[in-house]
Parts: sequence; structure tokens; C-alpha cells
Amino acid sequence: MRTLSMSEKPVRLAVAGAIGLAVVAGGAAVADAATGTVRTSGANLTVRTGPGTGYGAVGTVSKGQKVNIICQTYGSTVRGTYGTSNIWDKIGTGRYVSDAYIYTGSDGMVAPKCGGGSTNPAPTGAIKDDYPYRGATSGVDRWNFYKGQCTSFAAWRVNHNLGIKFTNQYKGQHWGNANHWDNAARGAGIPVSGTPHVGDIAVRNSGTWGHVAYVAKVNRDGSFMVEEYNHVRPDTYSYRKATKGEGSDQFSQFIHFRR
Repeated sequence: MRTLSMSEKPVRLAVAGAIGLAVVAGGAAVADAATGTVRTSGANLTVRTGPGTGYGAVGTVSKGQKVNIICQTYGSTVRGTYGTSNIWDKIGTGRYVSDAYIYTGSDGMVAPKCGGGSTNPAPTGAIKDDYPYRGATSGVDRWNFYKGQCTSFAAWRVNHNLGIKFTNQYKGQHWGNANHWDNAARGAGIPVSGTPHVGDIAVRNSGTWGHVAYVAKVNRDGSFMVEEYNHVRPDTYSYRKATKGEGSDQFSQFIHFRR
């Protein structure tokens, strides 16, 4: 099994040019405001004073009711009608609902970010191209991976989103190419399974170099949304829906850096 050395750079770590996949470069474009429809199993959806289940309840909205989304932010992760999400929709002053129960036609943000700054208290929030080496096509990053590659972006997510000081020599293992990451994780005592969770690193072992991506959302149907670099286009960010499997657009293993 080949691993990445500092003296050579693979052409890329994943197949580019997948047809029909949505690409978000620099985050999804959003309108000034948006509307959504409450979709629950039947019960009313709780409205809270802030973006999280730890905030107090200030009322409910009923199934089928349309809501005006003033802005959106990140908060606690909720599993709902539309999978697992940490996006929260502000529908009034001091009134927030989980986007996991709101149909907006998108898995990402559809309205401006509340406050315009970073209000993400959750370690797994992301869904934007905040990679510090955006646009780089060569050179070594601060984690000892090559800039613009899927492994470098995944290392950024583990460090930035999960707060783990991960590098190419983490816990006595050389992580190297993407198709070695699941074995390196097992060697480091980090759980690996065939089931994705928000915050996991998804691994595809097929192909010359394999591919890794960050699981940003898990959908109700078992599919999941991933953030990645160097897959849809070389050295470029993308956000797309994926499924479990061995195909070039799929993933079979999931590293649970956060147990």
C-alpha cells in the first residue's frame, strides 16, 4: 500500500469531473431572506429562544406551516425529517427552529448568516469553503499534507471543527494517502465503522490514492452530505450528497475522531 512521501506529490487523490454533482465554491449563494415549510411527523415543532435544544421554548409552529427565515446560524445538532443538521433558522426576534425540520429546497443555508460573523458553537459546523490554503495547488501545509488535496482539507476540518491537533504523524501513525487513513485510524485506536455520523471523516479506499471527505450532514434516507477538496474539480472545494459503497463517488469507511 503506497503512502504519501514528502518527496513526491500525487497528481490528485480523487477522480475529478463527476457529472451531475452540485458544487459550492466559497459557500452557497443566499438571498436576502427565505421561506420554508415545517415538516414533522405530526407533532408541532418547538420554537426556541436561541439556536439549540438547550435554549428555552417560546412556542411552537405546526406541521405544514410556512415560516419566514430571517437568517440562519449554527447551533446544536438535531436529527429530524431532513436528516441530521446543526443549522438553525431565525424566524423572529428570539425565535429559532431547527432546519432539520424545515423544507427549504436545499441542504445548506438559504438565508444570510445571523450577525454576519461566526456564531458556530458546535464542533461539527461547517458547510463553507474556509480552507486556509484555498487556491493553492502545491506546497506542504501545516499538518504535513499537500495543499489543495483531499487529505489536507480533511486535516483542516479535524483541527478546526473538531478541535483535535491532527497531523500526518498523529498518534504514532503515518496517515499518508487517503486510502490509508482508515488503517491508520485503527492503528491509532480511533473508531472506524461503516456508518456515517456528522463530524466523521469519510474514506474511499478504491482508486490509486483513495479519497477522504468531511461528513457535514446525515440525511434521513441514509445518504450524507460531504465537504471535500480535489474531487469534483482538481484542488477545489465541493459540497455534495454521497452514499455508502465502493464507487468513485461513494465512501465505505467512517473515522469517528469524536467518539
